[in-house]
Amino acid sequence: MSYGIPAAEPSAQIPVCPRHPDRPSYVSCQRCGRPACPECQRAAAVGFQCVDCVNESKRTTPAVRTVYGGAVASDKPLVTYAIIALCAVLYVLQWLIPGDEVYQNLAFATVYATPEYGVFEPWRMLTSAFLHSQGFILHIALNMYMLWMFGQALEPLLGRIRFLAVYVLSAIGGSVGYLLLTPGYVPGQPLTGVVGASGAIFGLFGAMLVVQRHRGGDTRQLWVLIAINGVIGFVVPQIAWQAHLGGLITGGLCAAAIAYAPRGPRRNLMQAAGLALVGALLMAATWYRVMAG
Repeated sequence: MSYGIPAAEPSAQIPVCPRHPDRPSYVSCQRCGRPACPECQRAAAVGFQCVDCVNESKRTTPAVRTVYGGAVASDKPLVTYAIIALCAVLYVLQWLIPGDEVYQNLAFATVYATPEYGVFEPWRMLTSAFLHSQGFILHIALNMYMLWMFGQALEPLLGRIRFLAVYVLSAIGGSVGYLLLTPGYVPGQPLTGVVGASGAIFGLFGAMLVVQRHRGGDTRQLWVLIAINGVIGFVVPQIAWQAHLGGLITGGLCAAAIAYAPRGPRRNLMQAAGLALVGALLMAATWYRVMAG
């Protein structure tokens, strides 16, 4: 005959984990001194801390921010890489999908802002910035190189969300510049759509210029780069200098809204309000151009 032997219970002298009272724990938390079982132990700079103290520390420790209020990301500039990847994918699709469907559905031209010639499709003002000329591979190569170079500098400074906002608004600003400074569509003339990230890239030029000025850095090389690329827009045919100018101004305004927002608890709100104001100005300019025909 066999007899069941009851399980031994921890005595009052044996330390037990507060989260698991059935587990004896001889390791104490370095912060609160309470016992912690292996499941509740978290490695610390010295010894271990219990999971409760680690969670409490996360709640009470302020998040590390960049100089302009963005969350610090120690890894790669993911937004920059994502934009480059999207442009590359669409470039491949332009070749793979027959009938020029990608170009026809995503490119932007002033005809789409002229009611008598076409229905205004505002999304084209952004989607066109992710397309590039199929007949000139340097178009996408140079734009992506500039995006990679300036994205690595600006994204860690501004933070991912702010950097993405600057890029998107600059892309739209490039389309608005082209819309405002280009004559309306003339019947009988071939319709040429505008594609390319150049407006957004010029927006990064403008943003970097403002950021460098705000930080007290040297801006002479930036001015030279902007001047050279600006002149190319007037010398080389089929380059929309209007989009370059629109993107440059928009990027500068966005960066100013971020950099010169007053420090304090309402800084994020002020920055968001400044970016929203830039977006509202772009909408107002677009509305005026569309209504004016």
